[in-house]
Amino acid sequence: MNAARVPAGFVPGPVLLLGAPGVGKGTQAQLLMAEFGIPQISTGDLLRQHVTEGTALGVAAKALMDRGELVPDDVVNGMVAERLSRADTISGYILDGFPRTFAQAEWLDGKLPEFHGPAPLVAIKIEVDPEELLRRITGRRTCRNCNRIYNIYSHPPAVDGICDFDGTPLTHRSDDTEEAFRKRMVEYDSKTASVIEHYRRKGRFHEVQGSGTLEQVEARIIDTLVKLRTAVIAPGSEAVA
Repeated sequence: MNAARVPAGFVPGPVLLLGAPGVGKGTQAQLLMAEFGIPQISTGDLLRQHVTEGTALGVAAKALMDRGELVPDDVVNGMVAERLSRADTISGYILDGFPRTFAQAEWLDGKLPEFHGPAPLVAIKIEVDPEELLRRITGRRTCRNCNRIYNIYSHPPAVDGICDFDGTPLTHRSDDTEEAFRKRMVEYDSKTASVIEHYRRKGRFHEVQGSGTLEQVEARIIDTLVKLRTAVIAPGSEAVA
């Protein structure tokens, strides 16, 4: 569907996909993975995997978590470095949840040349009007039986509160409230501001409009990715204007 917009031989390279709660970042990450055949790398998944497998990094992380302490950058960075060294990242990957801080972004910029070539990371933020996001979050209803998701504003069931497919009463998550949404937005903005500013200064950041169909948003992301990647002219350089 998007092949016409992707130059022959295009390599996506490392991509940081950003977006506030409810923008559809997870869905778009899945579409990009299918489009380019690249993995999504989540620090949350990596942490759980290392703890489960009992690796040295996992043991260190679990000891800290058991004491109620945050896992420090050097441990998280080590997990990311190990994952980036694997063969499936050679054409690129989508980072989820990392880097979260300016220090992590600087570490990653310095580390990336060690993995599969010099392509620097580019960051793309999916932007949706906060009031639309609020309707997406507070209007969300889910069928416990078949896991189908509805929205009372944009995609309501035929019968209020009942799943169209199996008649199961729909549920409303306790944290899908306006108060919880506003709190999550403040937390998201405070956590990502320094990272966004870092990549904006480097000329490797762009926002895309997240309203519209999944296909429309995907096309915007891919077009932006191609432009950002094309603009980066050499390792360690900034994007051209």
